This record gives sequence, structure tokens and C-alpha cells, in this order.
Amino acid sequence: MKPEEELMVLHAGRAGQLTGRLGETISHALAGRKVEYFTGSPPLENRRILFAFSLPENAMNISLYSLLAWLREHPGCLRGSVGSVVIDGAGDLYTKAAGRELVLEASRAGCTFPGRPLVEATGSLANFTVQAKNADCSLEEAYRLAVTDLADRVQAFAPPCHARPKLLVLHASSRRTSNTLALWSRCRERLESACEITEIGLRNGTLEDCAGCPYTTCLHYGEQDSCFYGGVMVQEVYPAVREADAVILLCPNYNDALSANLTAAVNRLTALYRTTSFMNKAVFAIVVSGYSGGDLVASQVVSGLCMNKGFWLPGGFCLLETANDAGAAMRLPGIEGRLEGFSETILNALTRA
Repeated sequence: MKPEEELMVLHAGRAGQLTGRLGETISHALAGRKVEYFTGSPPLENRRILFAFSLPENAMNISLYSLLAWLREHPGCLRGSVGSVVIDGAGDLYTKAAGRELVLEASRAGCTFPGRPLVEATGSLANFTVQAKNADCSLEEAYRLAVTDLADRVQAFAPPCHARPKLLVLHASSRRTSNTLALWSRCRERLESACEITEIGLRNGTLEDCAGCPYTTCLHYGEQDSCFYGGVMVQEVYPAVREADAVILLCPNYNDALSANLTAAVNRLTALYRTTSFMNKAVFAIVVSGYSGGDLVASQVVSGLCMNKGFWLPGGFCLLETANDAGAAMRLPGIEGRLEGFSETILNALTRA
């Protein structure tokens, strides 16, 4: 797909009739571009897509939920497409949650997202305060500039292609009992002949979480490829992340959340993020829940590494399984086929131009 191809705007309402603040912002940001407004008839594969939705105070946009249902019912319907999202809210809540859910489901339907694929506008636009100050402009203009930048990036995005991808695998599980590690071991068997693979276990030893150092302190340590708290993050994880073409998180579901050590690792990437771009690094995840809730954990990977840290998100980035007892994951019906498909997704995302 060439960057000059037109951008499809997918939103609630009839073609070309985006209204209100969202409509004005989109019209301003896309002026001069080749734009098509989705009407329900064109195919959605191999497109450049800007998802644009407004949220009322109660955040219940029926058209958005209809789209989520449609994506879940049509696997592969966005295969080959590159997407981005603009969510305009009437209040100060729910915009990020709505964007995160949409990105997760669109990725599961095959859509790829560049790093930082969401522009959210809260009702007050207070979330653009820093951007407006840096650009010496109004909050409204900062919002328009952010959408313009997002449109530029989604049209220009081309996933990096690697002859022999370097994969960094992060986990905090016990090999004796972990279903997540068991699934990864079968994927590794399929990948190691074509990839360089580094695994780092964060289970043993002390991994201190980020304590929110002042920006200047974090930047100072980041410029030295370090962090105030040091430890395994500085000694092992930072060098491995810099070298990696993709990071794979192995995520058992702990209370509907990432494990504490994986959460700390994501948080501690902030110092490195200050000085190192992650835009050319992909993120994948294997998520195993004992009973339910794997989508909640996957959505945290989306927001933590793609939306906030800027990793790009391949279509089908996550494998979601449900297994409780040790060894149960490898007895799931059809699991070998799903592992084969996920391994192929990783290879295709990183090796095909």
C-alpha cells in the first residue's frame, strides 16, 4: 500500500456528515487529502483507516458498539489495513477506554496500528494543555495538530521488514506450572530457526516499580541509558529492548491485570522512552486466563506499550487462551493450529515488506 492512497474515515453517521467539534477537527486535519467516508459498501481490507467517534456524557455511542460487534463477528475483515483512532468526548472520562477497546478489536480483526494511534479529546480539552503550551497555541489548535499528525503517520506507516528479526520475550512465570510459558515454548520451536530470540525472566530478584521521578530526573538518567533504580531493568532489559525488533509479553491473567513484575517493567521503560524511539518495534502478547478476562489483560498491553510507549501493533498481535490447571493449555482443542497461526503472524509481520 502506498502512502498517497486515500484515507478512509469510518465514523457514526452518513457519509461526509461528521458534525460538531469532531467534524470540524477532522475536516481541518484532512484538508487537501484524498479522503473516502465509509458508507458500508467498500471492502475494509488493505486500507488506511481513521476511526472517528464522538462520545456523549454517558459514553454510550451505539454506532461504536455496533462496530465492535461487527469486528468480532468478522475475523480478518481488516486484514492488511493500517488504522488510527480519534475519540471526542463530551466529558473527561471514557475516551481512552473507548479507544483502547476499539484498537484491541480492530487488531484482532487484522488491522495494524502505528505507535501512539489514538488521539483523544476530553470535553474540556484539558488533556492538550502540555501540547498547547509547547506549540504556543490554543487547546483547540493543539487538538487539530494532533489529528493532522495522526493522519500523516497512518498514511505513511510501513512496518519494518527484517531478514532475521530479533525477539525479546519478557515473562515473570514459573516454567514448572505456567500455561503461558508452555504455549510460548511451542511458538519458540516454530520461530527460532528464523529469529534471534532473547528471553528474560523477571520472576527472581527485586524489580522495583517506577516511583514517578520528576521529568528532568528521568530524562537525565535516560540520557545515560539508565534509571534511578537500576537493577535488572538497566542491566538486562534496556539493552535488550534497544536491540529488539519486537517485544513479546507472556501474560498470565493476575486478577484481570498484568502481573506486578510485568507492570513494573512497562512502567520502568519510561526512562528509556525519554531518549529512545520505540516506533519501529512491534509488540505481541500471549495471554492466558484461568477462567475469563483475557481481553482485559490484552487491552493493558495495547494501552501500555502501543498507545503510551509507541510500539507498533501488528494485526492479530495477541493469542488469548483460557486454561487453569498446569498443563491444561496444551490440551485445549485446536491449540496446535492456533499456535501455528500465531507464530506465522509474528513472522509475517516482521519479515514481509
